Amino acid sequence: MIATALGWHDIPSILLAIVLAFTFGYGLTLRPLIVGGLAVRAAVRTALASDTVSISVMEVTDTAIVVAVPGAMAAGLLDSLFWGSLALSLAVAFPVNRWLIVRGLGHAVVHSHH
Repeated sequence: MIATALGWHDIPSILLAIVLAFTFGYGLTLRPLIVGGLAVRAAVRTALASDTVSISVMEVTDTAIVVAVPGAMAAGLLDSLFWGSLALSLAVAFPVNRWLIVRGLGHAVVHSHH
């Protein structure tokens, strides 16, 4: 929506989406850690350790879909292509998250600080 409003083309739009995914992903992890009393530096390290792989996998999947599927870049919130891309990204990231959690990484790290 932001890139469309600014009249940006595909590459800047994809880069903005990736930056926002990491920003919000880390932010949603950081807030409860800091509110829970963890020092900011420790909270940042925990968020980086727990979310980097997961967000990266989702963004690679989403970007691949947007680049490979005609019309995916123009899909809006009411389009099934938008939600299908998101669902596929989550489905690909789920086993990665499970693998991290089983090994005591990922969101298991975050939940150990609650």
